Amino acid sequence: MPANDMSRPTVLLVHGAWHGAWCWDHLTPELERLGWQTATVELPSAAPDAGHHAGMYEDARAIGERLAALDGPVTVLAHSYGGIPATEAAASAANVTRLIYLSAFQLDKGDSLGSQSGGTLPTGLTGTLPPNPEPREYFYNGVPDEVAAWAAGRLVPQSIASFNEPLSAAAWQSVESRYIVCEQDNALPAGFQRMMAARSGRTYSLEAGHSPFLSMPSRLAEIVTADADAATS
Repeated sequence: MPANDMSRPTVLLVHGAWHGAWCWDHLTPELERLGWQTATVELPSAAPDAGHHAGMYEDARAIGERLAALDGPVTVLAHSYGGIPATEAAASAANVTRLIYLSAFQLDKGDSLGSQSGGTLPTGLTGTLPPNPEPREYFYNGVPDEVAAWAAGRLVPQSIASFNEPLSAAAWQSVESRYIVCEQDNALPAGFQRMMAARSGRTYSLEAGHSPFLSMPSRLAEIVTADADAATS
């Protein structure tokens, strides 16, 4: 196992809606096996407290605080919804050298997840949306059954405010970005991913569902680290 190279950027992992930093538990050992330092962040918009209404801006603040606590350059790997607050936060973080969008929303200033889904989402009675009732098919196709069941059991409500708050900045306009398209994704269609990926400098492709960090963590780690290595060359 190679020792971590302190000259390399730290890989900050930003999870998506309904999830938590636990979703990276299978990927972080693979990144570390390749000699990389990793860090995670918990987004406050995803919380078991159904009355918690933290929005995208609060998520971006949490990411910004995590970035400020990291020494040296950082590559941000953002998944799904996590691409939105990562785009917001990285715009004002001087240590981010690369953004990697993993089946993620790479949106522009003024956009929100709601606006890209046909309009703002309703506030509802609780201010949250429950997880999809069929997470095995929606999030975890291609994931081993035991791992999919473990992940599905950890999903929590997601704040609707996080989907409606628009970006005030778009970091990919000034920071090198990459996009990893998940070709078998049932949550975010590959065609829509490619439309967003046109904003990135390079696009990679995985024959995976929405959660390759659980279905093929070794292959995902290889792509992320090879590209992050290029950022320091």
